[in-house]
Amino acid sequence: MDFDYSPKTKALQAKLLQFMANHIYPAEGAHHAEVEANTALGKRWTPLQTIENLKLKAREQGLWNLFLPVDSAQAAGFDGAGLTNQEYAPLAEIMGRVPWASEVFNCSAPDTGNMETIARYGSTEHKMRWLKPLLDGTIRSAFAMTEPDVASSDATNIETSMVRDGDDYVINGRKWWISGAGDPRCAIYIVMGKTDPLAERHAQQSMILVPANTPGVQVLRPLNVMGYDDAPHGHMEISFKNVRVPANHILLGEGRGFEIAQGRLGPGRIHHCMRLIGLAERALELMCRRSSQRIAFGKPLAAQTVTQERIADARCKIDMARLLTLKAAWMMDVGGNKLAKNEIAMIKVVAPRMACEVIDWAMQAFGGAGMCDDFPLAYAYTCARTLRFADGPDEVHRNAIAKQELRKYSVT
Repeated sequence: MDFDYSPKTKALQAKLLQFMANHIYPAEGAHHAEVEANTALGKRWTPLQTIENLKLKAREQGLWNLFLPVDSAQAAGFDGAGLTNQEYAPLAEIMGRVPWASEVFNCSAPDTGNMETIARYGSTEHKMRWLKPLLDGTIRSAFAMTEPDVASSDATNIETSMVRDGDDYVINGRKWWISGAGDPRCAIYIVMGKTDPLAERHAQQSMILVPANTPGVQVLRPLNVMGYDDAPHGHMEISFKNVRVPANHILLGEGRGFEIAQGRLGPGRIHHCMRLIGLAERALELMCRRSSQRIAFGKPLAAQTVTQERIADARCKIDMARLLTLKAAWMMDVGGNKLAKNEIAMIKVVAPRMACEVIDWAMQAFGGAGMCDDFPLAYAYTCARTLRFADGPDEVHRNAIAKQELRKYSVT
């Protein structure tokens, strides 16, 4: 593996860093103020004009749809930035320094994963109806898998039913933690459910495209994440009651839900982990600046041994997580998700735990200020902690890693 970034990536890094400095960081206050103003007006789920204005600037500068890898772009028939997963990863890191920044570049979850899913597995009709407007940024999307009544860490537990009825499927079930479904522009859900409960365990599930305005789809409530509802994006609980969609909305065919999930989640996990690395980098920067300026017990916090040890450990942990994530991205580009499955599982364990630890140390350096929203650390911590659940909890990934390791030494 060549650890150097490609010339294309270096050029885009420079443009992104400049954009962050000129437009994103200066807009953090306006973003927060707009959310508060919308709340006061009872319009909490209104899209933010701050972000919409920045999107225009990003498109003008060619910083749009950077996430779409070469192979997915070829499958879609639409152009992305022409980057591999390895080339995009350091760009995701830069965007991740501010949790909402990736939306400005049309590179935010869950839309990125949904766009790749439709690009890889959708029909020509699906691509024209939903992928094109998603790539244009005129609609949003959501991915509906997790359910409140079963342990969804084991996706074979999913109970939502998809029953074929003539030319339609009829869907019944309840989903929650459906990120992005709070946005009024959310026009399409990718829903995972069971089409054949009697099939082999991993062939029971399918994925189908469900327009958000289909009769029987009801958003029940937004869920708070450690006190934040992430409006106007939101994480919703949704009921599907006798929801009828055309049979040609199914992706790939019945029983192929797990196959699609593996294709979808690999790149998404790279994106999540690199954004977390960017978040941790910013936390480390804030910790260094704060500890150099604050005096306690007669000397700067930066002169305290415990602070120095935490800064050193943070530097080591961030760099280790970055290198492992870049290795996973490189392996995906070389041999696909299957070749990189162990590395993908490892980064999904390593990056969120690292980010939680580094952000926690930064919060300690800030004292009471680290716990409130005057600084971005408290919210950053909730984002990092949430990622220890999203795309599968730590325990599932660690089990997979351990099983793979044990196979090396099994007696045949």
